[in-house]
Amino acid sequence: MIQNKVAESELVTLDLKAYLPQEEPALFDLKNFLFRELILKEKEFRSALLTHDWEQYKGRTVLIFCSTDAIIPIWAYMLVVVYLNGVAADLAFVNKDTWITQKTISSIEQIDVSPYQDKRVVIKGCGEEKIPEAAFVMITQKLLPVVKSIMYGEPCSTVPIYKKK
Repeated sequence: MIQNKVAESELVTLDLKAYLPQEEPALFDLKNFLFRELILKEKEFRSALLTHDWEQYKGRTVLIFCSTDAIIPIWAYMLVVVYLNGVAADLAFVNKDTWITQKTISSIEQIDVSPYQDKRVVIKGCGEEKIPEAAFVMITQKLLPVVKSIMYGEPCSTVPIYKKK
């Protein structure tokens, strides 16, 4: 008879994908409002903001950033916020990767670790969605005080990370 040792091992798998933000934020890249994507000309910038379709951001989280190495005066970001005020549900001054990392870490900080008390936990490592590296650091730090062991990967092929002595 074939024995499934993985099924009998009492491993608990934790998939960090569950802690990724579910919403897709809207992106507001100032690059699109710059002359040659590098230079902010105040008159043209203000004119472009005035004619921009702000309703596309209605009720959404909007990430404000500039994806080029242009020097952007602080007032330009402030002006964008004025237009988004009352339209967007939330604003953040970050790029998408940083926002995903921040939201994921915030979700992990809320985890109740009591169900993992004295358990052997596998932090799922392979998946279709990219999990920020910081999430793996945060979950390891959060679980260390309560778990029996932490492994990384899949239950059939894990890398040992920690074992309580």
